[in-house]
Amino acid sequence: MTVAKDDVLTPDSISIYRVTGMKKLDGFAHFIHAFKWSMAGFKAAFSGEAAFRQEVVLFIVLAPIGIVLGDNGLERALLVGCLLLVLVAELLNTAIESVVDRVGLDYHDLSKRAKDLGSAAVFVALVTVGVVWGLVLLG
Repeated sequence: MTVAKDDVLTPDSISIYRVTGMKKLDGFAHFIHAFKWSMAGFKAAFSGEAAFRQEVVLFIVLAPIGIVLGDNGLERALLVGCLLLVLVAELLNTAIESVVDRVGLDYHDLSKRAKDLGSAAVFVALVTVGVVWGLVLLG
């Protein structure tokens, strides 16, 4: 897609459907395709990211423990929900790293910053697990 100097970019003019010629899906068909794309994302993260695999194992081990140790629905939701937050942060971090690497493998301060910020997000999510589990179980 080429953009002239005076062109105004709008969400419609840069949508994936316009660029690729794909037909925009709606309703149940969109849901099915979104599910397939999500599963492809999980597969890519699991096969390509050791950190994601480790965090999935952490989730598989700790989620049942959180369900058993939580005294009520709210506590169980907090204990399991913060574990899911780690997976979300890792998926977003991996997406950021992939885009940065796609742009170029040469060192650039902004590339480093983007990757560091993604890593910091995962760190904050992991600290959240420690804080929530500590407060719920020891509080």
